[in-house]
Amino acid sequence: MRRVVVTGMGVVSPLGNSVPEFCKNLDAGVCGIGPITRFDTTDFAVKVAGEVQNFDPLCCMAKSEVRKTDLYTQYALAAAAQAVEQSGLAGHYPSGRLGVYIGSGCGGMGTMTEECAKLLKGGSKTVSPYFVTMMISNMAAGAVAIKYGANGPCLPVVTACATSSHAIGEAVRCIRHGYADAIIAGGSEAPIIPLAVAGFTNCMALTQNGDPKTACTPFDARRSGFVMAEGAGILALEEHQHAVDRGATILAEVCGYGSTCDAHHVTAPHPEAIHSAAAIRMALDEAGMDGARMYINAHGTSTPLNDRCETVAIKQALGERAYQALISSSKSMTGHMLGAAGGVEAIAAIHALTSGRIPPTIGYRDADPDCDLNYVPNHSVEAQVDLALSISLGFGGHNACLAFSRG
Repeated sequence: MRRVVVTGMGVVSPLGNSVPEFCKNLDAGVCGIGPITRFDTTDFAVKVAGEVQNFDPLCCMAKSEVRKTDLYTQYALAAAAQAVEQSGLAGHYPSGRLGVYIGSGCGGMGTMTEECAKLLKGGSKTVSPYFVTMMISNMAAGAVAIKYGANGPCLPVVTACATSSHAIGEAVRCIRHGYADAIIAGGSEAPIIPLAVAGFTNCMALTQNGDPKTACTPFDARRSGFVMAEGAGILALEEHQHAVDRGATILAEVCGYGSTCDAHHVTAPHPEAIHSAAAIRMALDEAGMDGARMYINAHGTSTPLNDRCETVAIKQALGERAYQALISSSKSMTGHMLGAAGGVEAIAAIHALTSGRIPPTIGYRDADPDCDLNYVPNHSVEAQVDLALSISLGFGGHNACLAFSRG
């Protein structure tokens, strides 16, 4: 089976719009959560989010194209540009051997609400001719493929909060089985709009804690719901020998991937965590690194059910090794980036693996007896690990786990 490696990474996030800035803030335990500034929250119970700051779409596209693209596509183009530039893969692959697997949980929801308002106020002729192409969830993948002339497989995965991890994992399988030699993979999301915040609030998913420093406290007994966030996380994936032959710098190897479904409930995880544990075991079995010192970037949403069930899943998958693993939730710093979360958290996992610096779970104060593992509370720690996992769990019961080793 062909090996798959990471040769480039790109990020747009509440912790920074480049990988160096993101990793620096991650290590420092910086909180990227703050008051919502995109709209007036006077009549909203939820007041905080993880907003991207200082983003300029002209970094990755012409001014004439900005008004024709939704923000989620702009984020994807910016992160993809970083990953492709770092990898240096452009021009090294026949167009038919280069693919794009970039998904989004919500797609162009901002465009959807803006154009609906136009329709209701001014009638059908006021709707933008770009409405459909801005709104649909495949357009980030399509735009990136167009930019880089990628004529290979282009598959925008949509599995809610597990979207990015599934996109990366399925891209790995595609390369392993010879359907492509390189794929730009990950996810993007721009959901901080009134409709999305209201919907997630009313389904009891978001915290109503308005203090940015304590709103997102994964695995802490005080946790009360997740904090919505936005951004994009993209990896440049390549077949190992091709990367070696062209002299690429290999950042990590994707050595395992697991994918299952709870088939239990539209929002709640399975209480016994049977199938999320199975996804973790699949990734571990593929990695084949028994006894390796391990870091886990947990899904860790700061919701009462998720954190308890994810802890159960880790214990089922690892047994006694669960108590030796270093585990943290970068969502404590970024908030929950929905369909972009897995891509950004894969970057966090690779950074921990290669830097020897394990990011913390900030805001941790009160231990929960149901969450009794080592969540690296409040401060990053130095530790050499040989294997890094990234876990993603999505509405609809979607479970994904990626495993990374040094390339």
